Amino acid sequence: MSSAPFRVPGRILAVTVNTGPAFGACLDDWCGQFGFEVVEQARVGPDLARSWGAPAMVARRMALLAAPHGAGGLVRLVEGSAMPDYRPLRSYGWAAFEFTVKDGPALHARLDTSAFQVLGAPEPVPGFDAFIPFQVLGRAREVLYLNTVLKPATEGLDLPIATATVDQCFIAVLAAEDRVKTLAFHTEQLGFEEGGTFTFAYRMINRSFDLPDTYQTVITMTRTGRIPASEIDQYPEAAVHRAHSPGELPPGNAMVSFAVASLDRVTAPFIEPPSARDGPLYAGRRVASVWGPSGELIELVEA
Repeated sequence: MSSAPFRVPGRILAVTVNTGPAFGACLDDWCGQFGFEVVEQARVGPDLARSWGAPAMVARRMALLAAPHGAGGLVRLVEGSAMPDYRPLRSYGWAAFEFTVKDGPALHARLDTSAFQVLGAPEPVPGFDAFIPFQVLGRAREVLYLNTVLKPATEGLDLPIATATVDQCFIAVLAAEDRVKTLAFHTEQLGFEEGGTFTFAYRMINRSFDLPDTYQTVITMTRTGRIPASEIDQYPEAAVHRAHSPGELPPGNAMVSFAVASLDRVTAPFIEPPSARDGPLYAGRRVASVWGPSGELIELVEA
């Protein structure tokens, strides 16, 4: 993966999945079904675990994956403890990671007999004509939106066209307890810009909470220039705060790593002071993590 053109402020550099005890099987799934390749395997060190506010992750297995010949971005799988009561799409925090894919219908047909549980078939979203998504649930109960992008630009945003079967994560979906408060945190303290706000019947949310098909959800996008970052969804009142094992990363969709222009411009409190880190994800740059108001763990890497 060439890092030079990809490491610009606003990009999602990596998404992290807490696999629970299914680390090996999840690694096989991501490589076997999605075609990702391992670019680094290691154990979580004490300083990295502290930077996440997750000291119990020390010595857990970790793998960085990349799509072969993809546009950029990494997926990090980290071993954790079992969380049998965790229900995806029912709690605040990172709800889903949105990837661009080359051929959604073909991938959908193949995954239908895989360890990835298909949650929804490829179909347009009312009011959006730039992509056709479908949704899957991984073995670690990570939720993935897999999008065939039809138009490279929409609503003031640039959308990546996939060059690999499953390519980069280009939007992180955030379930917010208070959308307005969460949006203010991302714009005022992290430096993202506010994008468009939309109201529509959100199929995945309505199904998760047994709401009528007509129930309307308000979402707001964040961006940096024309680069999309997060989709902040106002979750229903029935949502709960995500439980996780003491000292560990949240289960499933655990963390998002963004490139930022300078950590000195971030006003949110860091879990640990910024420090330079090596490896394919960090490449010697300064890194620090923050917790957001909806329980979202965010890692910031200087571009």
